[in-house]
Amino acid sequence: MDVSEHTLETLFQQLGLPNEQAEVEAFVEMHKPLPLSVPLAEADFWNDGQAAFIVEAFADDAEWIEAVDQLDALLRD
Repeated sequence: MDVSEHTLETLFQQLGLPNEQAEVEAFVEMHKPLPLSVPLAEADFWNDGQAAFIVEAFADDAEWIEAVDQLDALLRD
C-alpha cells in the first residue's frame, strides 16, 4: 500500500516530469491557461501514459485526485 504524501511534486514524479517546486511552477506557467473546454487529461502536453494516469485519477477518485485537482486549478488560472 502506498502511504506517501501526494503533493504536486510527487504527482509530477509519478508522471515522469521534473518535480522540484520551481520546475512544477515553470510547467504550470508554460502551459496555462488551459481552456475550461479542454479536460485536463486531454491537454496536448501529456503523453499517452500521463493522460491515462490523470483519467484514472478522476474516474476512480483515486488517492491522487487532490493533487490532480490542484494541478487542474493552477492550469486554469
